[in-house]
Amino acid sequence: MAKGKQKITAQKDTFVKVLRYLKPYWFYLGLSLVFAAVSVALTLYVPKLTGRAIDHIIGAGKVDFPAVLAILKQIAFAIVFTGLAQWIMNICNNKMTYHIVRDIRNEAFRKIEILPLKYIDSHSYGEIVSRVIADVDQFADGLLMGFTQLFTGVMTIVGTILFMLATNVGITFVVVLITPLSFFVAAFIAKRTFTMFRLQSETRGEQTSLIDEMIGNQRVVQAFSHEEKAMEQFDEINDRLEKCSLKAIFYSSITNPATRFVNNVVYTGVGLVGALTAVAGRISVGDLSCLLSYANQYTKPFNEISGVVTELQNALACAGRIFDLIEEEPQVPEKENAVDLANAFQGKINLSHVYFSYAPEQRLIEDFNLAVKPGQRVAIVGPTGCGKTTMINLLMRFYDVDSGEIRIDGTDIRDMTRKSLRTGFGMVLQDTWLKAGTIRKNIVMGKPDATEEEIVAAAKASHAHSFIKRLSDGYDTVISEDGGSLSQGQKQLLCITRVMLCLPPMLILDEATSSIDTRTEMKIQEAFARLMEGRTSFIVAHRLSTIREADVILVMKDGKVIEQGRHEELLKAEGFYAQLYNSQFAV
Repeated sequence: MAKGKQKITAQKDTFVKVLRYLKPYWFYLGLSLVFAAVSVALTLYVPKLTGRAIDHIIGAGKVDFPAVLAILKQIAFAIVFTGLAQWIMNICNNKMTYHIVRDIRNEAFRKIEILPLKYIDSHSYGEIVSRVIADVDQFADGLLMGFTQLFTGVMTIVGTILFMLATNVGITFVVVLITPLSFFVAAFIAKRTFTMFRLQSETRGEQTSLIDEMIGNQRVVQAFSHEEKAMEQFDEINDRLEKCSLKAIFYSSITNPATRFVNNVVYTGVGLVGALTAVAGRISVGDLSCLLSYANQYTKPFNEISGVVTELQNALACAGRIFDLIEEEPQVPEKENAVDLANAFQGKINLSHVYFSYAPEQRLIEDFNLAVKPGQRVAIVGPTGCGKTTMINLLMRFYDVDSGEIRIDGTDIRDMTRKSLRTGFGMVLQDTWLKAGTIRKNIVMGKPDATEEEIVAAAKASHAHSFIKRLSDGYDTVISEDGGSLSQGQKQLLCITRVMLCLPPMLILDEATSSIDTRTEMKIQEAFARLMEGRTSFIVAHRLSTIREADVILVMKDGKVIEQGRHEELLKAEGFYAQLYNSQFAV
């Protein structure tokens, strides 16, 4: 019982949120309602005219042709204006629907931009994409059907009853008496469809996530012969999707025939009572024809509305998932008096008593302290999982510390704007990222106003210029998402070029040359050495040969700095660093 109440409450909450997005488009809604009313009124007026025409056909040779012709002209005008009203109504409904969908997608994408990385890291990309694309599309379909058919359906029911009352009260009473049965049947089925459609939407998101993951990593899947395992996973999800979709579609599909049965009962009742009334001489044959037509039109919206209700259940289920994303807690907002130090960084960095863990039950960094002088080159080494990349996440404020503080030039990074903090760092990671577009657009990402001379100079400094010139259109060569046919080394060179172009006051190099050949790496190390002069630099490396010249080497283990010093000092100490170094270079 409690679950049922929760579902109804969830539906109501979702519906209220949809109305919030509808609010800016009340004009279109009002216009749609007006033309829906006009369309319904004219549609219902046609049977009245038809009944009058029938009453002018008394029998063989007793037809009032002028009167019938005049009525036919009125019917023609009514049909033309009905079509025009429906056309304008559909334009209004389409504008409303796709403006609302546009607003929801925009808000969802804006929320993704400010969501903490913790959310992105804990949810698969495919599942998030499914919410923004597939779920919003399903919501749009249901919303459009609701606007188009729900308005006209309800107005048709009300209008038909009024016209029938004007014709014959007794027969109208028969119709109204049987009507609640149709509502009961539709409501009974609708209650059971929402949960099933939501489950269908969630399972579809899970399927999209798996497909996205398998396609994005197809080479790895094939290299490790993981195809069969991937197929098993897909089949399992697909089977679950089949079952929940079958249940959802089954319940939604029985709505229409169930209401049609009730509607046929209504039609039969009107026909039977109307025939007896006509035989008794209390109504004309034309009125009987009119009432039968109204009975048919009266029941028709129930079929449409039952279908609309089913689609709305699906739409609300999908809307609920996208609203869940939109209402996720954003990253910690910046302080009102946050300072902008982008152009004033000296590079003095202090970490004091820093505690951090990704999950409360798994401790990672505890009581971490570090003082870095301006212009120092700090290398961070240690085994996998010791907290090296976590340090980078904290410095860039991708994650906030649980306790303690990180200060740059004496200012807590939580007291400065994220934009200025991240503008102060140039970062090259082992994982490259390139967007679809030209080589030039990928290079100038951090400095959009860079001149051609600056771009070429940065590319030459990173040793990317030579391979770029060999491409079909040089710097104007269009590449697909994530670099397309470029090698991993070429993609990394482009990422290094970005940093060379921006010349930030602080650098973070996380395995920045891991995919580059040894000869090019030596040249880039020389370029980095020149770039790092006078700049505070953090170098994360597994290959210890790349960090010998660092001013300070931090040796991390289990989230703590267990050794620190220069290369020669650490080797003489014969501690953990010496073991790591000798494991790579000892013969």
